[in-house]
Amino acid sequence: MLNITKNRIDSLIDLNKYKSGFIFRDNKSYLVIRKIMLVFAIIGFIFLFLPWTQNISGNGYVTTLKPYQRPQTIHTAIAGRIEKWYVQEGDFVKKGDTILFISEIKEDYLDPNLVENTGNQVKAKESAVVSYDEKVKALDVQLGAINSERNLKFKQAQNKLKQSYLKVKSDSTDLEAIKTQLKIAETQYNRTVALNKEGLKPMTAVEEKRVKLQEMQAKIITQENKFISSQNEVLNATMELNRINAEYAEKSAKASSDKQTALSSKFDTEAQVNKLRNQYTNYQIRNGLYYITAPQDGYVNRALQSGLGETIKEGTSIVSIMPANFELAVETYVDPVDFPLIHKGEKVRVWFDGWPTIVFSGWPGISYGTFGGVIVAKENFISTNGKYRVLIAPDPAEKKWPEQLSIGAGTQTLALLQDVPIWFEIWRTLNGFPPNYYQPTTNNESK
Repeated sequence: MLNITKNRIDSLIDLNKYKSGFIFRDNKSYLVIRKIMLVFAIIGFIFLFLPWTQNISGNGYVTTLKPYQRPQTIHTAIAGRIEKWYVQEGDFVKKGDTILFISEIKEDYLDPNLVENTGNQVKAKESAVVSYDEKVKALDVQLGAINSERNLKFKQAQNKLKQSYLKVKSDSTDLEAIKTQLKIAETQYNRTVALNKEGLKPMTAVEEKRVKLQEMQAKIITQENKFISSQNEVLNATMELNRINAEYAEKSAKASSDKQTALSSKFDTEAQVNKLRNQYTNYQIRNGLYYITAPQDGYVNRALQSGLGETIKEGTSIVSIMPANFELAVETYVDPVDFPLIHKGEKVRVWFDGWPTIVFSGWPGISYGTFGGVIVAKENFISTNGKYRVLIAPDPAEKKWPEQLSIGAGTQTLALLQDVPIWFEIWRTLNGFPPNYYQPTTNNESK
């Protein structure tokens, strides 16, 4: 009916027999409609070859780029009782400002002078350590004196033993000399007796020799006693050496034992000092935990506890704070089929809920109200919603994101991929194929 081919049917069929043919033959507007439809057909055909930017869409919300800039909850580190509030919801607090004061409820820490008393215990134990040090030094001096005295005594006993050996040698020599003199006296006595019998010597000479013989016999007995006495002195000197060794070994062992006992007590006391110091530091830190302070500048969003006198446990949430200084980012989620096409450092178009926007997904250049973004991170494990999380930061090469944005506002994103003809995109969509898989020229994920 449009006469757009050479296979005409008006030569085969008489169109005048039909009412519609008769109407269109006499209706001049038919020619206009035919031309309009022809123009639309040509435009539609040309339209199929226009470029179309493939993209990956996602939904998310506004967040912050750095974890410490996100809303946080302040907890109490110790159990206690709420005594006083210093802020209310909506207040601006600086880092270190007091938010809440709690009092102690555990019986181990109820003593108001606990820190001072513990400090005194530390000082007392430190003094005990000093005393044990002095005792060890005194015992070292005592050991030195014992060793010195032992050396002197031992040397003295050695000298006495040497003297005894010399005396034994002297007495032995004297004994041999007296024995010789005794033999001479016996010989002279016998000779004098023989001469007296022959009448050559008087009886007085015999008596003299007898007296001299008896003197020699007495002397030899005395000398033998002296010799035996000298030998006993050698034995006594040897026994004295052994006694000195045993005596001073016992004294040295006792002093060493006392020293080791003192060292053991010193080390034990040092361990107690370290333990008390640890307790002292813990008590000091615990006293500072009664005042719950703001970790950074921000606004008090919500008080999670209320009232006075209420008892709270360790780790209980007190208030939530929104940091005052933060860098905006967008947290969006993409389907698993599109996740391999997401690369760190790629460009993304972002628009925000409540912000005037006109979006042409295939032609991002003519969209209005969208803002530039760059992919800075992506998670490699799936989230609970069945999608993958992607973090987007503002693109520094484009205009800044609106300052009026608040954390948690809804967002939509388009990750821009390759340019393809519109007919190809229609064919891909009708067949349910994903966008073309590709690797960017500069892969920023490796950085």
